[in-house]
Amino acid sequence: MNAALQCHDVDTIWNTLREEAERLVAEEPPLSQMINDVILSRANFAEALGARLARRLSREDMPRSAMEPLLTDVFVGHDKSLGQAACDMVAMHERDPACFSLLEPLLFFKGFLALATYRVAHQLWHNDRRWMALYLQSLASEAFAVDIHPAARIGCGILLDHATSFVVGETAVIEDNVSILHEVTLGGTGKEIGDRHPIVRSGVLLGAGSKVLGRVEIGTGAKIGAGSVVLSDVAPHTTVAGVPAIIVGESQEENPAIEMNQKLDCRNP
Repeated sequence: MNAALQCHDVDTIWNTLREEAERLVAEEPPLSQMINDVILSRANFAEALGARLARRLSREDMPRSAMEPLLTDVFVGHDKSLGQAACDMVAMHERDPACFSLLEPLLFFKGFLALATYRVAHQLWHNDRRWMALYLQSLASEAFAVDIHPAARIGCGILLDHATSFVVGETAVIEDNVSILHEVTLGGTGKEIGDRHPIVRSGVLLGAGSKVLGRVEIGTGAKIGAGSVVLSDVAPHTTVAGVPAIIVGESQEENPAIEMNQKLDCRNP
């Protein structure tokens, strides 16, 4: 599947999802109620995404009858948010060897669902509906164990693998085509206000459990080893690891986020 095509053609993604959903209903009839509700009864990807998120996020204080229109209206009214979600879905399908269909992230991957919830909250934040944005942030934290501030700026084509305990602060920036494993923190270091969270450039691979703290910049195509604590800038195409993180080599891949090779590229193996 061609990522560039899919990211710009939501209709193509939607047609693929419907085809996969029809096969799934035939193969697993017990799942038919959910599949019909989320996919086969929907007119487009925006409606399907709104329905799936509403099933996961609805609570007594905001039942599905109120939650689903809120979510769907954002995706219907903002092509950028919907396109970004489509790109995230493609990224997860293409980079995660455990993902065997486009339908799987929509149904089961909490990393994808958490990012999609963030995209609604981010749009609401910029529409001066900050209380509702913060409410969605709180729900996503409960439902998916992922805490992304709605003011953070996150590009598209993001692989958020496993996702548990992923934390992103208010002023963090994540560019397009970044891959992130579970328990990653993009946080601040104190009580200062203003820009205080990391900038992660395109093509970066953030290993499981890595912590990037303060207004540091992770350069294009860099690789952060699992469990590392990064407190200073990382140059492009550089591999760092350790606590605190130090340079251990240069990225062997032009785009570590795409290749998903988590070896540390040590200079002296």
